[in-house]
Order: sequence, then structure tokens, then C-alpha cells
Amino acid sequence: MLDIILAVATAPEVTQAAEAATTSAISGSIQGALGCLGAALGVGLVGSKAVEAIGRNPASFSKVLVLGVLGMALAEAVAFYALFLGK
Repeated sequence: MLDIILAVATAPEVTQAAEAATTSAISGSIQGALGCLGAALGVGLVGSKAVEAIGRNPASFSKVLVLGVLGMALAEAVAFYALFLGK
């Protein structure tokens, strides 16, 4: 019985399918990681520029806050696209 299981597990079709699944999983992981990295950089840039703008003109706090939160949300959407669409 063990010989039959080993013969099936080492068949060329099975090993090719396993290699293709592993390659797909690795490339999807790299795509997700790069997408999240881009989103993190985008959120950091939006946050730093918002703080800089409020430092220059404190009266514009409410307008900058709304635009900053909107910009961060749009930057985070990139991470979700990369994670959910990367297969």
C-alpha cells in the first residue's frame, strides 16, 4: 500500500502541480508584500505632509484633516487590491 502512495506522490503530474502551486503562492505573497509596502509609504507621506501643512497654517486643521484621512484611505485601498487580487 505504501508503495502505491509513494508512486502516485512522485508521479510527474503530481510534482508539476505541486511546483506550480508553490510558485503561484510565492509570487502572490511577493505581490501582496509589495502592495502593502507601497500603501505604508503612501500613508506615511500623506501623514507627514498633513502635519507639515498644519504646522505652516494651524487654521487649516479641519480641512487638512479631512483630506489627509481621505488620502490615507485611498492609499490603504492599494494594499487591499494587492492582497485580494493577487493570485
